[in-house]
Amino acid sequence: MMMKLLLFLGLPILLIAGLIVFISVTLNVDDLRGCPTSPQPGDQRCAPADAIVAISGGDTDARTLEAIKLYKAGWSNRLILSGAAEDKTSISNAAAMRVQAVQAGVPESVITLDEFASDTAGNAADLKSIATQGSFTRIILVTSPYHQRRASIEFKRTLGPSVEIVSHSTTDDKYWSPAFWWLNPYSWYLSISELSKIIYLQVTGK
Repeated sequence: MMMKLLLFLGLPILLIAGLIVFISVTLNVDDLRGCPTSPQPGDQRCAPADAIVAISGGDTDARTLEAIKLYKAGWSNRLILSGAAEDKTSISNAAAMRVQAVQAGVPESVITLDEFASDTAGNAADLKSIATQGSFTRIILVTSPYHQRRASIEFKRTLGPSVEIVSHSTTDDKYWSPAFWWLNPYSWYLSISELSKIIYLQVTGK
C-alpha cells in the first residue's frame, strides 16, 4: 500500500521535474556558459566577437544591460541594438536601448541601431545587412533565456554558416529567472508559447 502511494505521489513529481529540466535546457541555450568573464582569444568557444547584438522585447532593459556588461568585459568593440518602436508615437526600442547604454558609459560611436525590426525574424533579417556591411564572422546574440533558442534558430537560418551565432541569455530577466522560472505562472506561459513557436518554425520553415 505504501509503495503504491509513493508511486502515486512520486510519478507526477518526477514528470513535472523532467518537464522543467527539458524546458530549461531546450530554451535557455548559452554558448558562453563556462567561459571566464572576459574573452579568451586562444579559445574558439570563448573568443571575442565582431559585435554584440541585443534585441528588444520582454525585459528589454535586462537584455540591454547584459549586452553592456559583455561590451565592458571586452567581448566586442561593437554594440548593435535592434527593435522598432513599441509605441509608434515614441522613439524606437533601439533608440531607448542606446540611451541606456550611453548612460552606462558605452561610447555612442560604437553603437549601431536597427530601428525597424518588429519581431525576431525582422531582427535577424536586418542584422544580416549590417553583418554583411561589417564583414562580421562572429556575433554574440543577447536576449531573454526563454527566447534564446528561437532567436538563435532565426539568426542562424537567416545569416547562414558564414556568421557564427553565439547565444548568451540575460541572467536576471524579470519575466523568466533561469533558476526559478517554474515558480512563476507567467514564465510557464512564456515557455509553452516559445516551444510552440519553435515547433511551428521547424515544421513550416517560417
